[in-house]
Amino acid sequence: MGEPGVLPGGVGVSRLCVYDTVAPDGEVGGTPHLHLCCTEAYVVRAGSGCVQTLTLSGYRETPLRPGAVVWFPPGTIHRLVNHGGLEILVLMQNSGLPEAGDAVLTFPPEIVGDPAAYEAAATLPGGGAPGTDLAAAYARRDLAVDGFGALRDRARAGDLAPLRAFHAAAVALVRPRLPRWRERWAAGALRAAEETGRQLDALERGEAPHLGRAEVYELAGPAETGRHGMCGLLDTYPLG
Repeated sequence: MGEPGVLPGGVGVSRLCVYDTVAPDGEVGGTPHLHLCCTEAYVVRAGSGCVQTLTLSGYRETPLRPGAVVWFPPGTIHRLVNHGGLEILVLMQNSGLPEAGDAVLTFPPEIVGDPAAYEAAATLPGGGAPGTDLAAAYARRDLAVDGFGALRDRARAGDLAPLRAFHAAAVALVRPRLPRWRERWAAGALRAAEETGRQLDALERGEAPHLGRAEVYELAGPAETGRHGMCGLLDTYPLG
């Protein structure tokens, strides 16, 4: 059995138990944020809740129940709300890049517009390692909920200028990270797509050398359990 390669399409996967504490607006759940170049999908395994989303098309709440599959493209501000025992399998583009940097939290504009202030507000002690104090994760969540509420209220009133300004600030924040993101994309999703192209070319020639290299890959369990993520406690897998 070979060493694990990339998952189909170069995706990443994690198991998420959504936070079960109350945010400043009375809702129970995670931290609102967006991704800039990754689509994310939820496969609901247990419990119930919803995902609150905000885009230039408006605000929406999508129910989450066992068996449901929900996904959204880059630019969708999303926040998980936990109505009880919400557990999700998360599929992420680009070998899990959303958990490796492609995320901007909806802090108030004076923080999102200041890279140093943003870094201070977004960074958890020990990087959120299992066993560290969850209070910092909840404080980060609460600050992002405050910013999200303001963006949502303005958008509902027909004023999209704050949301557009948040988009611009998010782009400015992540630009220094793009070389690392490009490396991850090239080694994962791009590599997987190019390999499919080579297989199609070979099949058109009546050849199939890749069939002789087939193997089964396995991860018996997560590499880490209980990491403090943006939306809850994460069980992560070493892919990408």
